[in-house]
Amino acid sequence: MAVATISLYSVCSCLLRSPRTLTKAVSLSQFTPQCSSFKLGFNPLQPRSTLPARKLVVRAARTESRGLSLGFRAPNFEIPEPLTGKVWKLEDFESHPALLVMFICNHCPFVIHLKKDIVKLANFYMKKGLAVVAISSNSVITHPQDGPEFMSEEAKLFKYPFPYLYDESQDVARDFGAVCTPEFFLFKKDGRRPFELVYHGQFDDSRPSNNVPVTGRDLSLAIDCALSCQPVSSAQKPSIGCSIKWHPER
Repeated sequence: MAVATISLYSVCSCLLRSPRTLTKAVSLSQFTPQCSSFKLGFNPLQPRSTLPARKLVVRAARTESRGLSLGFRAPNFEIPEPLTGKVWKLEDFESHPALLVMFICNHCPFVIHLKKDIVKLANFYMKKGLAVVAISSNSVITHPQDGPEFMSEEAKLFKYPFPYLYDESQDVARDFGAVCTPEFFLFKKDGRRPFELVYHGQFDDSRPSNNVPVTGRDLSLAIDCALSCQPVSSAQKPSIGCSIKWHPER
């Protein structure tokens, strides 16, 4: 039986900077999801092996994404991909009908909980024309494990099909209004119009310790609508995760 482990250092390191904490019993076991078929046929998960339950009580810092007005135009950016050294710009995705921008990092338990399924979702929808990019804006001063060298390793380990970019200045996170990891911004464009925000919400209802299977339902339904030129519902639940680790004030 394959055993999946989560580093205690990874779990605890995201908890150091937020004053608001909630005590949660975090299960290190994986769950067998109950998938349903979505509009374009996205079934993000295959059943995971159920592991013996092991409980660890930690203080889990939770930050919600902030509300942005739908129609918000995607900010320009120009930041490097540590794995390849290529500098990516917003205009590199202009030929696509929709763009998913994800703020993630290496160490956050909320990201780790979804990481494999984010890759599955991206692989599925990129074949249908969706552009996807991930950005890490965490300070390497406080969280060196989120630095560019480790980002490259992460991208190779999980076989990211999308570029994983490093926002060293944190200006891109501020321009997008990003505050947590993971945080999802789905933009759509019509013809020559700029990318406009149609979804800024959660992946699904699953969290590291709530025993809800990971399905990607909320995000995938929004992508289905965007790619099929249907309106995306404005009823959107915020994403919840670790706070972005801002550089210490000098």
